[in-house]
Amino acid sequence: MSKAEPLTITIMDKEYRVACPPEEKDNLLASAALLNDKLSEIKQQGSVIGTERIAIMAALNLSHEVLHGEAVVSEHDDLNQRIDALSERISESMRDIQLI
Repeated sequence: MSKAEPLTITIMDKEYRVACPPEEKDNLLASAALLNDKLSEIKQQGSVIGTERIAIMAALNLSHEVLHGEAVVSEHDDLNQRIDALSERISESMRDIQLI
């Protein structure tokens, strides 16, 4: 990994300077854009007042999406394992039938 370089990102109209390796710059900018989108979405709804509360709700929503995504991936992994096990059983059965 290369040396971190300063990068300025803007979140809710405020600039933040963060250290970032050059190869992660695009990911960090995309992350900042996603966060800005979530913050704007919550702010526009008008049901949450105050920058700190808006930030907490955005963080909570993003965390929920991450955990939900991990649960979906876990379900797919479980299904893939079951499919692999069934495939192996079918292969074994086919070999047994060929031996008869």
